[in-house]
Amino acid sequence: MKTLQIKTAQNVNIKFTVATVFQRLFAFSIDNLLKFAYFYFAFKFFGFSSLDTSLNGDGWTIKAIEVLFLVPITFYSLYTEILMDGQTIGKRLLKLKVINVDGFKPSITDYIMRWFLRIVDFNLFLLLFVYVASLGLNEHTGLLVVLFLFGKMVGFFLILFTNKSQRFGDVIANTIVIYLKDDVQFSETILEDIKENYVPTYANVIKLSDNDMRIIKETYKTAAKHNDYKTLIKLRSKILEVTGIKSVHNSDLEFIDTVLKDYNYYTQSM
Repeated sequence: MKTLQIKTAQNVNIKFTVATVFQRLFAFSIDNLLKFAYFYFAFKFFGFSSLDTSLNGDGWTIKAIEVLFLVPITFYSLYTEILMDGQTIGKRLLKLKVINVDGFKPSITDYIMRWFLRIVDFNLFLLLFVYVASLGLNEHTGLLVVLFLFGKMVGFFLILFTNKSQRFGDVIANTIVIYLKDDVQFSETILEDIKENYVPTYANVIKLSDNDMRIIKETYKTAAKHNDYKTLIKLRSKILEVTGIKSVHNSDLEFIDTVLKDYNYYTQSM
């Protein structure tokens, strides 16, 4: 498996395991199986022949209802990745996740961009089909089949041969898909030993994510070990900026240590 080492703004190196093309293909297949199942059962139990009768042949209304039935399939990967923190159902089952190449959570714009560009990665045949049809070559079935297969393989070959295993949508959206094989260790790296009667100080720490806390903790430990006070000052400033915590009078070490403990207190209490 490929690994990717990312250097954060705090000069901390984080290593990720990049998902293989076959892992992504398997997850993609699971997602498509779910979409096919939805399509099958939706049209089986809500067939449009009965709608045609009940609506007295109102073609526009029937078409509108058909489009509504297709919306969950069309936007499936977009809304699942946004709602499930970078995962579709297939990705979650395979322990895959979409992240930004800098190691953080992608923005909604990133998700939209990588979803929209699926038309290049997996549905290029649609564009090629329109082009071929415009040339009056509709009867060339063999050519259309080749175009169909080629369109479906663009994403596959890009993932296979690019350095970061990125399809075109990933390259443009600045995202990668990682394998969460170290999921347990990932959680353990942000755990802090806090007592049962611990009283938190900064409620705003919940604005940070697990990945943010991992970076903060690794940076904090490295800087404290080497007495790197400049990094501690920068780290403290960044935490204050992101969380909106007002300036405090305790030392940088004490402040960051409290932030780590407070985050564990609030997240473990949820």
